[in-house]
Amino acid sequence: MESQKQFKRRFSFEFFPPKTEQGKEKLQTVRNQLAEVNPDFFSVTFGAGGSTRDRTIETVLNLHKQGISTAPHLSCVGGTRQEIGELLDVYKENGINRIVALRGDLPSGMGASGELRYANELVEFIREHSGDHFNLEVAAYPEFHPQARNAEEDLKNFARKVQAGANSAITQYFFNADSYFYFIDRLEKMGVTIPVVPGIMPIVNFSSLVRFSDMCGAEIPRWIRKQLESYGDDTTSIRKFGEEVITEMCEKLLKAGAPGLHFYTLNQAQPSLSIWENLGISDREKIAF
Repeated sequence: MESQKQFKRRFSFEFFPPKTEQGKEKLQTVRNQLAEVNPDFFSVTFGAGGSTRDRTIETVLNLHKQGISTAPHLSCVGGTRQEIGELLDVYKENGINRIVALRGDLPSGMGASGELRYANELVEFIREHSGDHFNLEVAAYPEFHPQARNAEEDLKNFARKVQAGANSAITQYFFNADSYFYFIDRLEKMGVTIPVVPGIMPIVNFSSLVRFSDMCGAEIPRWIRKQLESYGDDTTSIRKFGEEVITEMCEKLLKAGAPGLHFYTLNQAQPSLSIWENLGISDREKIAF
């Protein structure tokens, strides 16, 4: 973990692009609540195969204009070099300077991945097209990518993204801090030393959490799963327990030198804000870690 202690801490919140006018109004409210803690940036997801392309662009540009840097997710799946290049130009022209570069998921029924197959190829293309204009975030998987052939290959894939020009990384969410520590130690031994920011998923709904976690390969430790199961439909107890568990994990991560936190908000403000307040990080220069 020594390599991570050298980096300035940063904190960010992730949204998905809303589908309806009501969703847009809700996101605006959530944005305003989260903006009060002055995060370093917001990010906005990009649907499988570019399915939310226009909504992502609209959401990113709208949020960015309101005064807090906003980073679009950009996937290479289903897109041509020309289409990706045009999108990069739109973002550059509108003052966007950070991008989360991902391989992305194939929508069901889509047989081909596009001209760029992997995230390292996307990073390389962005550097060729836009030089060093964008700070490029890539994904990291402390519990390993669900489609990775093995752990060693997954680490090598991450290193390829860094070699292609990635500046920093955001992890898939996890509930076991040791998986993050082990991942960072492995990277250090490989000589890979970019900031790797833990992705944090607040626990608000047990059935949704299980579904998300099964899809993305994130492990829910048995003791957490059993405790959440015991609450049944008692959402208040689920949220209270989840807040305690995630706060404790975040404290452990920050004390060990993690270079910040990235919250997966699911377009809700309070679950992330509760953890933020518990951690006492409103005044970043006085973080007691």
